[in-house]
Formats: sequence, structure tokens, C-alpha cells
Amino acid sequence: MADTIYALSSGAPPAGIGVIRISGPRAGEALSRMAGGLPPARSPRLRIVRNGEGEALDQALVMWFEGPNTATGDDLAEIHCHGGRAVVAALLAALSSIDGLREAEPGEFTRRAFSNGRIDLAEAEGLADLLSAETELQRRGALLAAGGNLSRQIEGWRDRVLGLAASIEAVIDFADEDDVSLPASFSRELDELIGEIRATSQRPATERLRDGIRVVLAGPPNAGKSSLFNALLSDDAAIVTSEAGTTRDVLERPVSIGGVPLVLVDTAGMRDSGAGAIEEMGIERARKEVANGHIVLWLGAPDELPFGAIQISAKSDLGGGQSEGLEVSAVTGFGLSELTDMLVEKAREILPPVDQIAFNRRQREWAQTAAQSLEAVDTHSDLLIAAENLRAARRALDRLVGRDSTEEMLDALFGRFCIGK
Repeated sequence: MADTIYALSSGAPPAGIGVIRISGPRAGEALSRMAGGLPPARSPRLRIVRNGEGEALDQALVMWFEGPNTATGDDLAEIHCHGGRAVVAALLAALSSIDGLREAEPGEFTRRAFSNGRIDLAEAEGLADLLSAETELQRRGALLAAGGNLSRQIEGWRDRVLGLAASIEAVIDFADEDDVSLPASFSRELDELIGEIRATSQRPATERLRDGIRVVLAGPPNAGKSSLFNALLSDDAAIVTSEAGTTRDVLERPVSIGGVPLVLVDTAGMRDSGAGAIEEMGIERARKEVANGHIVLWLGAPDELPFGAIQISAKSDLGGGQSEGLEVSAVTGFGLSELTDMLVEKAREILPPVDQIAFNRRQREWAQTAAQSLEAVDTHSDLLIAAENLRAARRALDRLVGRDSTEEMLDALFGRFCIGK
């Protein structure tokens, strides 16, 4: 029998309302003891909630949901109490004193929903991204997966694979009958399915939306990188001095500009000579950031512009410097709005479309495995091998939504959730 778990599922107190959730076989018993009996299912009731000694703790709304048609798939109870620290602490203490109850671990409510078939792995991953979303684009992108759009698409692909497999199995089973053959549309349907899976796999990974687009500021010492970094952040995050080599390590800060999640990266000034041992380490890290950045702003000489980087003249207020590329000034603000507009435009080109489903890296690997198995289907050769390739494609799609997942992978996913979710 599964444990009965409880936790505060709303935000940390103090708050207007605190929501305490109880899930498991003894949830009804616990709510009945504290609220003087169970309310009608799915009908909130105002009750005095008491501890084991009969002391009144709060006047709260209580709700009862009988499994399996609940958020977790188990019996579920909720106490909607006043959100003060003392009230919430007293209610949690009362629950802890009931035999058979324990405090939930991070993500345990959602893991139970997955284990009980209320959601699949793709929906759970979308929910994790939704809970961590800090920008509008992140919210919209995660909502597609959390709401089941991705899962429905995958289920549709799986049904089509099963249909193709059934056609081949029929030919294998009735090979001795002359009137049994593959449908004329078989090859077309197979190619269309492969094309859809490949097209979705080629979209940018959702990690770009979740983690933010890395914008790397690079160039020689005293080029104005840290000043521009601070100006884009509207904060003095980086130390700015006239001394060469002030920035010796990589400094990064997340920021939302125009609703787009970015990670600004300030790097050590790159020079060929005159750097000490510590600064040399910073320069090497700067080169790696330039190589791995999604967008690189180059504040150095145009003839040293890294491939794909954007030329920036960051000291337009001083005059007399190189004027190639976009001119900006962290001091006067000149050109900053043009720069941020350009960053937003380029970042949107790199991000996955928030109105279409997209895969994370794990999902993409299994989708590509499914496509490879489908591409190996050859109806002009051994049909038994073709049938096995179709079964391999179905198994890959099953893995994509978590029908066959390892405990280690599940631990890593649900560990991203907070306690109470």
C-alpha cells in the first residue's frame, strides 16, 4: 500500500490562503479526524479544523476527492486555510502526528500522477517547465506540453505506426492467399509519418526556451564589455574600471528583454600578450563562451570578428573609435534600444516556436530513433524485418512519453519540482 503524503502546495507563507494537500489511502481518514467528518465529494465545506487534542487550529475550507479520478490518481484531500505561518505550521504539525502520514518529497504528488497514469512523461516535463517559467514565451511554450498537445501528437504517430504494422502483419499471416497485399497508400503514409517526425525533431530544442539564449559579450580589454553588460541588465553586476584585465572570469546573468529569456555573458578581455596566469585562464574561458554562445556581440576590431558574431562599437560617446557595426553607448544610452530590439529579433529566430510542439533533448533522441526505424522499413524485402522495424518505432515513441522509463531518469525529472507539487 502506498504511503499517504501531505505538504503545503501553495506558496510559502505568509499568504492570503494556504493550500495543504493530502494524497494516499489514509487521506480521507486524516481529513475526517481533523474536520469532524468528510464533506461531500468535490464540494467545499467550511469547517473548524482541529488537532489530535481537539484544539481548534483554523476555520478553513476542506475538500474531498475520491480516487482514481483525482490529480494524483489516489484519494485526495485539501485544506484551504488562512496563509499565516503559525496557522500553516500548526496544521502541518497536526498531520505529522497522524499514524501512516508523512511529508511529501519534492515532486512526489506529480510523480504519483505519472505512476497512476493521470499524466505521461511528456506532460510531466512540460509541467516542470511551466512551474519554472519566468517569461511569457516560456509559459506559452511549456503550456503546450503540460496541456497534453505533445502527448496527443505522439499518440497520433503511434496509432499510425500500429496501422502500418497491422497491414504488414496481415500480409504475413495470409501470405498464401493471393488477394492479400499491402494497401496502395502504404508507402505514402510511411513517408508522410517519417516527414512529420523529422520536421518536429529539427525544431530548436525546448531547453533553449527554458534556459535562455546565451548572449556573449566579447572583445579585447577595455572595449566596454562590462559597461554594456551592466547597461543591458540595468544593474552594476560587473566591476568597471580603466584597468585592463579587470574581468578575469565569466560573469553571467539571466534577463528578460521583450518577454524573451536571455542569459547575458560578460567575458575577460582577449589579448595575445601581457596577461598573467589567472587572466589567461579567463581568456581561455572567454574563447569557449564565444564558440558556444547563441549570439556573440564582438566589441573588438572588425578584422578580428569571430564567425557569425555581431560587430558592436560600444563607446560611441567618446568618438574617435572604430565605427563599424552597431554604435551604442552604455553611458548615454545611445543605440541601446536598437541593440535590444536586434537581440530580441535574433533570439526569437533561435527559440522554438511557442505555438507549435517541440522536443527537449531526451524526446528528440527517441523521436529520431523512431524515424530511423521507420526509414529502415523495406516492403520489397523481408516483411518480418519490416514488421520488427515498425515495432522498434513504436517502442521508441513509447519511451518518448515514458511508458518504459528508468528510475534514475524519473528521479532527475521529479527532483526539479518543489515540495507540494
